[in-house]
Amino acid sequence: MSARNFFRSAFDSMVEARQRQVNRYVNGVLLSFDDETLKAHGYNREDLRKRGVSTIAF
Repeated sequence: MSARNFFRSAFDSMVEARQRQVNRYVNGVLLSFDDETLKAHGYNREDLRKRGVSTIAF
């Protein structure tokens, strides 16, 4: 594997991990809304919980 491919792969992995972290944080914030608001924006409380939740800001 060339050095360029190694660094590209490492960068892609870091971005993907960060995206998962952000998604968990956003899910946690969305869960603070009432069910009516969630439904109006196309979210379901149970689905958000299944996707994972983090209450700690990065």
